[in-house]
Amino acid sequence: MVSSQPAAGNTAAKPDYLSSQPSAAAKKSEPNRNKSYDPRKPHIADTRMIYSNWWLHVNWLNVTLIVGVPLLGCVAAFWTPLYWQTAVWAVAYYFATGLGITAGYHRLWAHTSYSATLPLRIFLAAVGGGAVEGSVRWWARDHRAHHRYTDTEKDPYSVRKGLLYSHFGWMLMKQNPKRIGRTDISDLNQDPVVVLQHRHYLKVVMFMGLIFPSLVCGLGWGDWLGGFIYGGILRIFFVQQATFCVNSLAHWLGDQPFDDRNSPRDHIFTALVTLGEGYHNFHHEFPSDYRNAIEFWQYDPTKWSIWMWKQLGLAFDLKQFKQNEIEKGRVQQMQKKLDQKRAKLDWGVPLESLPVMEWDDFQDQAKNGRSLVAIAGVVHDISEFIKDHPGGRAMITSGIGKDATSMFNGGVYLHSNAAHNLLSTMRVGVIRGGCEVEIWKRAQRENKDVQFDKDGQGQKIIRAGNQVTKIAEPVATAGAA
Repeated sequence: MVSSQPAAGNTAAKPDYLSSQPSAAAKKSEPNRNKSYDPRKPHIADTRMIYSNWWLHVNWLNVTLIVGVPLLGCVAAFWTPLYWQTAVWAVAYYFATGLGITAGYHRLWAHTSYSATLPLRIFLAAVGGGAVEGSVRWWARDHRAHHRYTDTEKDPYSVRKGLLYSHFGWMLMKQNPKRIGRTDISDLNQDPVVVLQHRHYLKVVMFMGLIFPSLVCGLGWGDWLGGFIYGGILRIFFVQQATFCVNSLAHWLGDQPFDDRNSPRDHIFTALVTLGEGYHNFHHEFPSDYRNAIEFWQYDPTKWSIWMWKQLGLAFDLKQFKQNEIEKGRVQQMQKKLDQKRAKLDWGVPLESLPVMEWDDFQDQAKNGRSLVAIAGVVHDISEFIKDHPGGRAMITSGIGKDATSMFNGGVYLHSNAAHNLLSTMRVGVIRGGCEVEIWKRAQRENKDVQFDKDGQGQKIIRAGNQVTKIAEPVATAGAA
């Protein structure tokens, strides 16, 4: 359920298309379903590619639209002058068609992160078609599968199959639709704008992708050819490559502040290229949030556009996750990274793995030449450290064979956190019954963090906080000591 919050919009909930219920995508009643598709026949993608059949594996329509036409445009640009009016128009139309994908195809239809009025839906479907990246229905269906099956074999453009594959290789070669994870697109099949655009997609592509930008330049300032080349072909090429970066770079370049179990990442460069879609780690963690960038200084023109449309009455029900949930995800990931880093450090032998020593045995070993000191009930061998002790040999050797807890914690010198961490790497045993000096008795009464562990014989071992040798309030960096 989505609860209304006037101050922050609607709270984002788990989208319906992530449900585990059987998908409506397999029904033969879907609009415009390929009549020649026969699920009983082996798909060409499941057969071995050899010299005699490689051309059957290629999606020639996509190769033409994604590779062939842009190459022709690049060649034609050498003989086509670029007027400043055409350049301005090409950039403006680039942003319009880009928003058709990011704000329309992606955030409106694929993730239903906000609702739009009919005029705005028609506009986004039209300019989205001008980006020449497939129909809304096809695009959103694959993108929902990408989120549901990220980085798996059912992910239609998994980066695990290679950077170039996730960028556009998955579109240039035919894929078996049965191999792509199934998702529910029943809501798209009930949207008349989506259905109409899907049925007339090639017409929309030709008009919005090539004819319309040429008309603007031709009727506006007489640059028909420039409008076709720069406002049409080359603009399509740059919009496509920018969008493809969401599938490739956004899963390869950057940080993972919310979750690192899968490949999505956040990076400012990807955000600049993709109209704000580069904060992809956040997006995969909170997919139904209408924002990709949650900080005011982060670049997300798609978010700003949706917000502006809301002020104009064209968009409503903008969904966003509660800040508390976002921060929990961030803190959990920070803790996970700290734990991973801490695990690589030497914190000494764990207390539970240390042998239990009698007090008399500890003193006997010290008298027989072994440099042992007892601090907080833990025995440490300081033989290799005596010569390096910053306070000199006399001070440190005065504690050999004794309970040096009070001495170490301020009686002679109040040692630093670094000293406690270094001391933990010298552990060799635990005194049965722990330390019984007055300072420990006081710690038992006052320190709520005092815990009692038991050794193998059932005797109590006293511990204060997580740093066993330190009477003072435990420091976070010594937590594993």
